[in-house]
This record gives sequence, C-alpha cells and structure tokens, in this order.
Amino acid sequence: MYIADLHIHSRFSRATSKDGDLPHLDWWARRKGIRMVGTGDFTHPAWRAELREQLVPAGEGVYTLRQDLRLPDVAPGEAPRFVITGEISCIYKRHGRTRKVHNLILLPSLEAADELSARLEAIGNIHSDGRPILGLDSRDLLELTLETCPEAEFIPAHIWTPHFSLFGANSGFDRIEDCFRDLTPHIHALETGLSSDPPMNWRLSALDKYTLVSHSDAHSPAKLGREADLFTCEMTYPAIKQALENKGAGGFGGTLEFFPEEGKYHADGHRNCGVCLTPEETERAGGLCPVCGKKVTVGVWHRAAQLADRPEGFKPKDAAPFESLVPLPEVIAASTGFSAAGVKTAGRYEAMLRQLGPEFVILRQTPLEDI
Repeated sequence: MYIADLHIHSRFSRATSKDGDLPHLDWWARRKGIRMVGTGDFTHPAWRAELREQLVPAGEGVYTLRQDLRLPDVAPGEAPRFVITGEISCIYKRHGRTRKVHNLILLPSLEAADELSARLEAIGNIHSDGRPILGLDSRDLLELTLETCPEAEFIPAHIWTPHFSLFGANSGFDRIEDCFRDLTPHIHALETGLSSDPPMNWRLSALDKYTLVSHSDAHSPAKLGREADLFTCEMTYPAIKQALENKGAGGFGGTLEFFPEEGKYHADGHRNCGVCLTPEETERAGGLCPVCGKKVTVGVWHRAAQLADRPEGFKPKDAAPFESLVPLPEVIAASTGFSAAGVKTAGRYEAMLRQLGPEFVILRQTPLEDI
C-alpha cells in the first residue's frame, strides 16, 4: 500500500509558496512518506516546461525527479513518483444562476498535457494562474477533456466548498447529474475536501457508486499529505485510473483525512464578524449573521446535511476505510506546549524524522514507546 496526494499546486498558482517547485515537492514527499504526488497546474506553460526539463519517466504514465536535482534530507525516504494533474476553475451560467465549480484532471503523460492545454488556451487565459479560470461549463470541460485524451480521469474537486464546488451552497448544484448531464457516467470519483470526512458523505445514497478521494490541495510543499489516498495497486497511471474507476474491484485502499472541524469551511459563519455557527444556530438566526445581519456562508456540515437522505452514523456496506490524523508538528506542539510553527517544534520534528523515519510512518506505524 502506498500514499498518494494527487491535488496540489505549484508556485505558479495564486497565493502559493515560492518553494512550490519540483525539488521541494520531492523533498517534502520523502519526508512525509508519500509515494505518488500530483504535479498540479499542468495548464501553466512555464510549469509544464519545468516538468519536461526536470522529470524523467519512471513507469507507465508516471515520472520521477532527476537524481541531480534531489535535495538532501536528514531522513531520506523513497523517491516519489509524479502523475500529471491540474485544477481548473469553471465559472458559467446554468439554470439562471452563476456556477463556480473546480475540477481536478489527471492525465497519462506530458504530451497529453500539451494537447489539452493547447485546446484550453483557445478558450481562455491559462498563463496568469496555475489554476486557470475559464468561462466554460463543467460538462463541456469534461467533454473537451475526453475528446482530447480519452484516458484522462476527471474528478470534481472539494465538492462541498461553499464558493467553488459541485455541491457548494453558494454556486453549486444539488445533483451530480445537474452539473454533468449526459456525461455523468464518465465521473467515477469525487474529492471530499478538507472540511468533510467520509461519514458526512455516506449520508448521501447518490454518492455510493463513486470512489471518495481526499487530497491536500496544498499551496506549499510542507502541506503535502494533510489529506491523501491509499492505493494498493501498481504505481502506474493505468493502475491508478482503474482503481478510481472500479470501486470495490481492488486497488483503492481508502483515505487519510483531516479532522473536518479543522477545515476552513466546515461550520457556517461570517468571517468579517468572526462568527461561527452550527447548522441549527444558522436556522434559528434565519441564515443571517447575528452581529451585522448579513447573510452567513453556509458551510460543508450544513450543506451536506441539507442534501442527505440518511441519518448520521450510516455506513454503506462497501465503504472504504479511512484514518483521521493530525499533522506531526501539531501533535508535537500539543504535547509540549510549544508553537506548532516555532523553532523548538521544528527541532523536535527534524529529530524524529532522523531517528524514526517519515512523518506518516511515525503517525501510523511507529510504536508509541519508540516515540
């Protein structure tokens, strides 16, 4: 079994770290114990040029960083493989409303990335942001993607996020079919996002046939793996695609999860007023901020409950397993009283990696007495 984080961003996306390059992504993946990493941002021409220059083939549809570019580390782990991925923001009108939906695309090669990017460039600006914003219906983006590369895998991203997702309270849909219409059968997996966990999604019977995946959506390499997938298949693109498409047939081993309460959009609220509400409190307030009277943002917890047709605690028979983890620096901080971002915590973190191995090995496998 290996860990995969397929939705990340490079330094070419807005609000990302300047360390969002391949050497640092490789370095942090080794430190975390992540064996498969999405490249992110395949549509950006400058990033795609770096991918071509710095990656070498390492199996069918996957790549690895050139050995001479690898950064040294106190606890060298196994070199990760990279698979070509990117996120696209679709903003468009449907059924009289503005829709804002983010979609994650997995591709089998850099050549496929070149071809799809060329077609997308004819539609909108793919140069200014690693996650381009296109005035393209999500259904039409899926059609264009499959026309260009039939082997592509298309995954609606962080499906519950209020402002930019398939089911988002502010600009999404109530049903997958309303978004993708006749092409809905080509959707096989859904990314649940940081603010929800599998039990929240199990309450919707409409999601039973989909593989529920989780990724970090990292904007800096240090955030890799805050959510991730577990695969038991070979480390190749066709094997990953098959595992995602054939739920229950083997190959997909579940997910590693953020605690959803830690997610930015889990509860309802109004950020400007510092207000955070449960769904029940929002209903009692008539959906308005109790401080200023403006409309609150309906969070993931509330939105999932609105669409649910099952009670809390329901678990489908074929549900994939999951583990909820706290990042190791936060565990150290909670145990010592230090700041999670402080120098003392960083020192303990480095010492643990040096003595015990990668972060996920420590969190998931290392005996407590050794820690």
